[in-house]
Order: sequence, then structure tokens, then C-alpha cells
Amino acid sequence: MMIAGFFFLIFFTGGNAFTVDLHDDQQMPNDTITMEKEENNNGNCGYNAVVKFLNLNKDNNNYTLTRPVKNYRTVTEVLHLMKVFGILDMKETEQIFISYIWVFLRWKNEHISWNPKEFCGLESITIPTELLWMPDLIIEEMTEKDKATTNPFLTIYSNGNVSFRNDHVVVSTCKMNVYKFPFDIQSCNLSFKSMTHTPREINLKTLENDKVITRWTKDLIETQDEWEFIDITVNNQTSDLDRFQSMLVYTITMKRRSVLYIANFILPILFFLILDLVSFLISDSGGEKLSFKVTVLLAVTVMQLILNDILPSSSDKVPLIALYCIGVFTLMMLSLLESILVMHLLDKDSATENNKTDGDQSLRMKKCCHCAPVYDASPDETESVTKEDSSSKLMEASLNLKQVSNEPEENGKTMNLLGSKRKDVKSGYWTRIVKKINKIFLIFYITTLTVFLGTMFSLWNSENY
Repeated sequence: MMIAGFFFLIFFTGGNAFTVDLHDDQQMPNDTITMEKEENNNGNCGYNAVVKFLNLNKDNNNYTLTRPVKNYRTVTEVLHLMKVFGILDMKETEQIFISYIWVFLRWKNEHISWNPKEFCGLESITIPTELLWMPDLIIEEMTEKDKATTNPFLTIYSNGNVSFRNDHVVVSTCKMNVYKFPFDIQSCNLSFKSMTHTPREINLKTLENDKVITRWTKDLIETQDEWEFIDITVNNQTSDLDRFQSMLVYTITMKRRSVLYIANFILPILFFLILDLVSFLISDSGGEKLSFKVTVLLAVTVMQLILNDILPSSSDKVPLIALYCIGVFTLMMLSLLESILVMHLLDKDSATENNKTDGDQSLRMKKCCHCAPVYDASPDETESVTKEDSSSKLMEASLNLKQVSNEPEENGKTMNLLGSKRKDVKSGYWTRIVKKINKIFLIFYITTLTVFLGTMFSLWNSENY
């Protein structure tokens, strides 16, 4: 009965009972396979999985020997971006510009790629720079070795892009135009190019335009020394010094902060000039005016020596501030020479007056000697005088009395002439000349000073130079 019931069941179900059991037995292996795949994916979620997949190691030279292209005709496009973090120093005498910059690079490595889905969505990893090829970029104006620490890592992406960021302390040459010092605007270039590759191998391009780079730099910059950052412009050029190479030229434009130079240099010289102008009020009779002018002139000379240590000797034009010092020095020197001339004329006038005074005194002494009476005749001679002689002497005595009566009138006339001569001597010829010279020179001095200062300040404020 049991056997018959069993076969009846088989015949009734058509064998589906065994089919159900078989499906249940097959479901278990599928779940196991799914769990095994998840475990394998968890093992590929680390950075080392991508490194092993790409076979990145120091022994594998395929990534470092040559440019990362599959066809040598393919040009490696390097995207470049520079930001100025700080303006450290500007040496005018040596014409050296020291800056601290950030550099960003991006290029494509055709030997690198992976599917992020196979590595838990991992799209980028960071590896040492020694494991991959990097563009051999240099700064053409750089004169000293970079003192900043080189970034030892770079970032690679699943699509083959490689990005690298590095900091540089750049000591570079910069031809400066100090014609309008200290109101000058300087432009220094930093030119990036490949050391060996031609434009058919490496093509440099900028990541952003000038306005964006300028805005980013203004937000980033920390120190500017005595300079005020204005903007950055980028030009893509071709260098043909050695061989044709693609080159990016960043032009950094800066304006000097001139407040300290105005307070410490320009105004003191202007004050010395004003003191020299006020010295015209000092009397010309003594030596105080001359010594004062010499002292002020020496002070301006010291300021010129200080200026000589600031400005470069290789400037194409004489700087305006040097012309300013030379003009002030010239005006003071002319003022000093005028004072020397005036004192010489006054001394000449006083010498003439002293000579006339001595001459008048000697004349008076001679007249007094001639007017003195002589009483030397002896009594014997008077007794021997005849009557005729006595009558002639009486006639001469009468004539002498008439002359004596006329002498007071002549003496009055001579006294009037002497008085007029004394007035002439008192006023002096050269004294009148000195007064005219002082007046004319003062007008010339003020006019020349006004024109000179107006011209200097207009040249400093002009835009074209």
C-alpha cells in the first residue's frame, strides 16, 4: 500500500516535488557567491589595491623613463597655474626680486586608468613623485636654488589625470625702472618652460585667465614688504634661446608704497631748501649767514649719499629724485655764492670808507701845521730894519688881515663839502649795489624754486615715463 501510494503521488504531482527540492538546493550556492563577491570588493577598497593594480613601484621604470604617451606624436598638455603668496623683498641696487609662489600642475598620463566601481568608487590616490614621470619645468629668471621644501607627493585620478602642487621661494632677476622713484611701478616676469622638451612634446597652458589669477592672489597674498600688489598677466610665448620651447610668462605688477620715502627723504630736503630761503633775512654784515648756508648745503650732501646707496647704478635714465636733489643742491650753491659775493662787496665798501677817513684826518693835521704862527726873529734884526721895510710890512699885514677876514667864509664852504662827502661815504657805493643784488637774486631764487618744484611734482604724477 505504501509503495502504491508513493507512485500514485509521483504520478499525481508529475515529479514537481523533486523539482522544488532541487531549486532549494541551488539557491544556497548563489547566496554564497554573492557574499564572496562582497568580500572581494571590500579587499579592493584600499589604496594599495589600486597601486597593485597599476603596478606602481620603484622597480617599474615604465612610468618614469619617458613621457606618459602611447604614441610619441601625442603632445602632453600641461596645465599650469601660479599664485603669489608673498612679496618678500626687492633689491633695487642688485635688481633682484624675491617672491614666494604656489604652483599648480595638471597633465594626463595615458598609462594610468582604472574603473572606480571595481575599487569601491575610489577615484584618486596620492603617491610619491618618484613613481611617475613629471614635466621638467624651470623658471628662466631664477638665479638661486629654491629654498622651499619640495612637495614629495602627487595625486593621480582614475581617468589618467595627474595633479601636483608645489611651493617655491624664487630669487629672480628683474630689470627695474626707477625713473619715478619712489612713485614707481615695477613689473617682474617669472617665465616657466620645459628644460628639454619642444612644443611638439610639451605644450604649456594656463588653467585660468588673468582676472581670476589676480583675484585669487589678492585673496591669498600675506606679505608685500614695501610694495602693493596690483595684478598678474599671463602670456603664452615660445622661447628660442636654445631651442623652441613652450613658455608661460607671468608678469607681476607692483606699486611702491612711497609714504616713508616722502616723510624721510623728500620732505627733509624740502625743509632744508626753505631754511636756505629764510636765510636771506640774516644780516650780511657778519659771518653767521655764510656759515648757516654751508651747514644746510652739507646736510643736503649727506642725503645725496644716502640716495646713492638706494638707487641702482645701471639705470638707463637719471631718476627724478636724483634730479630733485641736484636741483636743490644747485639752488643752495647759488645762494651760497651770492652770499660770498655780497660779503666781498661789503668788505670792499668798508675798506674804501676807512681809507677816506684816514685821508681826511691827515689833511686836517697838515692844515693845522701850516696855520701855526712863527716867532723866531731876533731883536738885533728888528732894530736894523729900515723905514722902507716897515712900510712894506705894514702893507703886507693889511693884506693878510683881509685874507683872514675871508677865511671863515671859505672854511664854511669847505666844511659843507666835507659833510656831503661824508654822507656819500656813509651810504657807500657798493652798499647800494649789494641791496640791488639781494633784491634781484631773491626774485630769481623764488621764481626758479617755484618752477622747479612744480616741474618735479608734475613729472612724478605723470603716467608715461
